[in-house]
Amino acid sequence: MTITARAFDALADSGADVTPYLDWSKARRPGREVQRVNVDFPVDLLREIDQEARRLGVTRQAFIKIRLADSLQQP
Repeated sequence: MTITARAFDALADSGADVTPYLDWSKARRPGREVQRVNVDFPVDLLREIDQEARRLGVTRQAFIKIRLADSLQQP
């Protein structure tokens, strides 16, 4: 389903649901491309990571990304 940009903007500004007009298969997050890496962790460290991830209610991968991002943002 297609509409003009002006009509789309008007719908969005009014708070209407614009999702029927979006093609999520083509959605991109510029500057946020993903590259897969493999990292080996000692088993004891993985246990601690898993324990903390469970405590926070996130996946292991999310926990690792959060902690890395936090450590890189510190001066």
